[in-house]
Amino acid sequence: MKSVPLTSRRDLLKGAAAFGAFNLIPAKVLWGAEAPSNQLTRALIGFGSIAHSENHLPYKGSRLVGLCDPDALHVAEGLSCAEKCGWGKVKAYKDFLALLADPGVDIVHICTPPHWHGCMSVMAARAGKDIWCEKPMTRTVGEGKRVMEYINSLPKKPMFRLNTWFRFKDPFYGFGTPVKPVRQVVENGLLGNGPIKCVFGAGQGFSWKFFWSGKVNLLPEECPKTFDWDMWLGPAPYKPYNKHRTHGTFRGYWDYDAGGLGDMAQHYLDPLQYLLCKDETSPVKIDYVGPKQHPDVVGRFDRITLTYADGTEVILDGDESLKNAPFLTGSNGVTMWPALRKDGTVGGWTTPEEAKTMMFRMKDANGADMDVRKLLADLPEPAPQITDFMESVRMRKAFALNEQNGFRSCTMFNLAIAAERLGRGFEFDPVSLKAKDAAANRFLYQSMREPWASEFMKA
Repeated sequence: MKSVPLTSRRDLLKGAAAFGAFNLIPAKVLWGAEAPSNQLTRALIGFGSIAHSENHLPYKGSRLVGLCDPDALHVAEGLSCAEKCGWGKVKAYKDFLALLADPGVDIVHICTPPHWHGCMSVMAARAGKDIWCEKPMTRTVGEGKRVMEYINSLPKKPMFRLNTWFRFKDPFYGFGTPVKPVRQVVENGLLGNGPIKCVFGAGQGFSWKFFWSGKVNLLPEECPKTFDWDMWLGPAPYKPYNKHRTHGTFRGYWDYDAGGLGDMAQHYLDPLQYLLCKDETSPVKIDYVGPKQHPDVVGRFDRITLTYADGTEVILDGDESLKNAPFLTGSNGVTMWPALRKDGTVGGWTTPEEAKTMMFRMKDANGADMDVRKLLADLPEPAPQITDFMESVRMRKAFALNEQNGFRSCTMFNLAIAAERLGRGFEFDPVSLKAKDAAANRFLYQSMREPWASEFMKA
């Protein structure tokens, strides 16, 4: 796949914008009620390993009609896999601009590395597409703020969902039981009415994947002719091509992701934000303990603490010094612990079948076991949510995890990442969404490479 010159890309961007009026008409309207299976249509932007997951390539709730990727080998693989999945011969787009300009696509799945998520979400929204975006929502607070505000500014607001589902489906990642009954406990005051302390770490069933680290002093390599390196970089700063910056190892570099935090934190912290009833706000203070970070390569951390205005603390335990602490500690001294398997272990992946027989544990202020199921039996349940994105798209009603609450959960770990890169803590205003620290704001609000910076900020 040949690299498209920057001037040509600007022309293509103009053409896509001119064609945008047609994109506001869903394919099902253009094709009439007799569209194939009368299904919504979708296309994948990016065909790396995540595109194979159950919510992308094989997902049967809407019909796959196309895909694109800056790696021609990935495109060839995608076309073959789509056919094997029963989608027939889907379309291969030259790049994502051509995909966005196609009125036959209702929904775009953004399956790219995170440095593209914010820019592509805005451009897809401008093109009238509904958006299914991989986690993390964005790399920075500034990008997330722009996505949220832009989507909500549009007269015909697109539907948006993030591809993590633990706030509404399946056992909470590493915890053993679904998050809904945990929210029920918090919402009904069983942990008291004051601040709550939460500890996330290996001892609580969560891992930070510290193996996601890049290599220092990479040497330039010859880029394969099948790979459009400039398009892959997109809004990220220009760096000479090296294979280790791409595909399966990109997470180890700050330009594209943030190691284990970038990879997993939205899985962990989004359901936590929901169960703590913090969907409308963000931490006001961030503390960091750990080694000084390399400016290019992601490292590990020892401890990051996020504190809310009411005193609630979320502690990310990186060095496992808090591995024997409870998951949640209430202001009344009641504690909550992950569910135990039959063999007495916690953590790791729990299947829905296992979860049916498991329940998180609670202890009173004196350390005595509490009967959780009995406690929950007569308590009001959390409000219902739309958990089928196709229902959200058809009814034009917000999905359970959307651009607003997703932005707040993404902000949680983007604040942690900024402290990690800064090497110290700082204070944050959850209303203005700015740090009270100019150096911290440089990490929270980062620039993009042109022409993508202009596209990202265009009305």
